[in-house]
Amino acid sequence: MSIEVKVPDLGDGIDSGDVLNVLVAVGDLVTAEQDIVELETEKAVAPVPTVQAGRVAAVHVQVGQTVAIGASLITLDTEEEAPLNQAPVVEQADQSEPVEATRPPDQQPAPAVVTESASPSATTPTEVELTSVKPTAAPIAPEEPIAPTPVDIPIQAAAPAEPGNNDVHQHSAASPAIRRYARELGVDLALIRGTGPDGRITQEDIRGAVRTTTGPVSTAPSTTNAVASPNAAARPEGEASEDAYGPILRNGIPKIRATIGKNMVHSKATAPHVTNFDDADITELEQIRQSSKKDYAAAGIKLTSMPFVVRSVAQSLRHHPAINASLDMEANEIIYKQYVNVGVAVDTERGLVVPVIRGADALGIPQLSREITHFAEKSRDGKLSMDDMRGGTFTISNLGAIGGTYSTPVINVPEVAILLIGRSREMPIVKDGEVKIRLMMPLSLSYDHRLVDGATAARFLNDVKGYLETPSRLLIAP
Repeated sequence: MSIEVKVPDLGDGIDSGDVLNVLVAVGDLVTAEQDIVELETEKAVAPVPTVQAGRVAAVHVQVGQTVAIGASLITLDTEEEAPLNQAPVVEQADQSEPVEATRPPDQQPAPAVVTESASPSATTPTEVELTSVKPTAAPIAPEEPIAPTPVDIPIQAAAPAEPGNNDVHQHSAASPAIRRYARELGVDLALIRGTGPDGRITQEDIRGAVRTTTGPVSTAPSTTNAVASPNAAARPEGEASEDAYGPILRNGIPKIRATIGKNMVHSKATAPHVTNFDDADITELEQIRQSSKKDYAAAGIKLTSMPFVVRSVAQSLRHHPAINASLDMEANEIIYKQYVNVGVAVDTERGLVVPVIRGADALGIPQLSREITHFAEKSRDGKLSMDDMRGGTFTISNLGAIGGTYSTPVINVPEVAILLIGRSREMPIVKDGEVKIRLMMPLSLSYDHRLVDGATAARFLNDVKGYLETPSRLLIAP
């Protein structure tokens, strides 16, 4: 009996996706609930599983192709069935027994739609929508750093896999984001033994493999503990060609990059941008953060500077309604939001995404730390949903993770302002009639001049600075 595995529903507002990777080939035996392709939508990478076991009779898509919801992906011959409901087995780096890889229920992919074709016992095709989902590899381990790894931290090289283990199913030990990262660095995952939980391959394993052949991977350290990824190390992919001046690579524009471009053009063409620059003295904040890191770590929380920034912004937005608003030019109205939802930009291998922390003004530092870490891991693993990125009233972007001080960030319309944080650095500052060395955080606030005047923006930025420079207020603010 033959069946077709089709593109499932990928979420509200998404009607198609680009094939990022084809994980099976004609003749492969696949288990029930095994990933067969990875689809790239406007904001996320969605692995598509098959909930039927069998042998792959045909593959109907190829990398780079755009497929609509309901389009056929592969044809399966189920008469020669593989073992049903058996998750891919991942070999452990320090264990002799195989362990089944699992994924938490809230991170499982959408089920594939399978159509049963005509067989000797049936005269008409019957379309059956299957609801079971596939357990895949666990998400990125919590100990994987949010900020890029400093160059002075040694990176352990991953041990090569044993011979005979280099089949396609071994790649189930790596998330879609990790597989893409490995392709960009030219690393063969079949030669890497994962050191993460359940044998999972991590970014550190890939960097270690690169280091053994090319030397240390250079990534800039960060004093602001930003949300970023080492895109600078990525190697471009594309079709080799030539122009009038020499060799080039041609590549299609990914959906996420096309979406970012469209939104940026709309923002610049719609909102007249003005940017205010300032510095916040975070010397005391950094002392509190450093003295509290061990206590937070004991509770499983990685304490960075970002939760303090988010809380400072969230509290300030409550007192500046014009910054926490949007414009409806068609209705000729100003919409003042009575809630505070702060988006935190995350730099991923695929581009910039902005998950939203809802009700940020009601969250303390521990809760904000957990939310930021959760969304950072979810973003890099390609598992953000469209709902995760909706409803923001203000956006924060952190350039300090990579380097640089000031910039002119583009507003995430329909919001009316965005704050960019630069790399904190020690500077000589005159305070109380004396020159003192203080740790200063650069701040760049872009705002929509149609609604926000310069004085309003300056008052808001002063409030943000006030919270950052007197961090005790952040701990007692309601």
